[in-house]
Amino acid sequence: MKFNPEIFREYDIRGVVDRDYDETFAYNLGRSHATFIFKNTGKKQLKLSVGYDARLSSPKLAQAVVRGFVDSGATVFELGLVTTPISYYSTFHIPGLDGGIMITGSHNPPEYNGFKISLGKTTIFGEDIQKLKEIMIADSFLTGKGSSQKYDILTPYVEQYKKEFENLKSIPFVLDCANGAAGSVVRRLFEACGLMEHGKILFEEPDGRFPNHHPDPTVEKNLVDLKKAVKETKARVGIGFDGDADRIGVVDYLGNTLYGDELMALISRDILSREKGSPIIGDVKCSDRLYNDIKAHGGEPIMWKTGHSLIKHKIKEMNAPFGGEMSGHIFFNDRNYGYDDAIYAGLRVIEILSRTGKQINELLEGIPSAYNTPELRIDTTEEKKRTIVEALKEHFKSASGPTNINYIDGIRVSYVDGWGLARASNTQPVLVLRFESTSENGLARIRKEFEDIVNKML
Repeated sequence: MKFNPEIFREYDIRGVVDRDYDETFAYNLGRSHATFIFKNTGKKQLKLSVGYDARLSSPKLAQAVVRGFVDSGATVFELGLVTTPISYYSTFHIPGLDGGIMITGSHNPPEYNGFKISLGKTTIFGEDIQKLKEIMIADSFLTGKGSSQKYDILTPYVEQYKKEFENLKSIPFVLDCANGAAGSVVRRLFEACGLMEHGKILFEEPDGRFPNHHPDPTVEKNLVDLKKAVKETKARVGIGFDGDADRIGVVDYLGNTLYGDELMALISRDILSREKGSPIIGDVKCSDRLYNDIKAHGGEPIMWKTGHSLIKHKIKEMNAPFGGEMSGHIFFNDRNYGYDDAIYAGLRVIEILSRTGKQINELLEGIPSAYNTPELRIDTTEEKKRTIVEALKEHFKSASGPTNINYIDGIRVSYVDGWGLARASNTQPVLVLRFESTSENGLARIRKEFEDIVNKML
């Protein structure tokens, strides 16, 4: 068995299918995960779930994982085509479930795929991901004669959220499934909640080729159809989902894109109106405007490392009711389970709009304007993305302008009039940058100081 060791990342396993790994790897990953759970819990008769997204390679990889689980003696619940959040939901819904694997390439290009891995009700990350690699290399697995069965997880998922949202007044909205996994459930769920009277769904049919646009709703060019439909239907909100529906993108009634941290401000204001003093978690890519707004509305702003598993863990650690990332991972821990579910987040946004009768721009009144960039992603190599960050750290050791330097995840440099960020992506050979300032000149100055060093090294 051959595989590229770089696919074992900070909080999941991901690479190009048949280049970085194959079905044999997926089979051995199933066996490795069962062995990992045994080493952590002492249990041999495991109960595990397997779900997969809409990518063309996902069904065969899922079957390989199922075989690996079965040959480890596990009882396997095959969820079929589902969203990643529904895979997480299975760990809360199926009694005694010891964990599971979701096969998904998330928002990556079609040739990519990967594995998000649960131990009990939590996703593993960091050292635990590396332990899976060590178990696989050692080639010493838990053995047994297990079984597998199809399991309908969609019905209980729909029924649970029907109870939570069925009394909402319907408002005009547009959903964009991007031909991803959201299309497997979103119409059924929104109809069950009585919300489809004024709703429209784009690109609903799951298709792993993503024929209409790339499944990343945080990139402007992928929102063209959603914005157009919002304006044409006079919808109050447009909601886009990524490939496995754990990331959300939102546009307002005028077709303006909300950055992830602006969406978090909208939601955190609503939550803090009921839960004053609560911690709210954001990642290092979020704006100072968000953290200041959380504090102004009676919350405790907490900046943390980027990564869905890392934010999720921090939310649980601090018992925070809410948190999120600039990239559109949004976590509700007040009325939900604390994991990132973009469809659920969409329902919560619609709930706020329906209950208040206000438009998004009205709900965000008081947030100061700023000059900023979206998340800038620069393609490079696994090695270079790290060496560039180290070079920036060295540069700013002796720089005179910054008021504060934060190394929690890459390097975030604060100035009197703004901030800049550089970090290595945990999922791709990409360097991530973001900049913000109170003035256009300030934005240009901060960005230039970073990019002068970055561009020399690319």
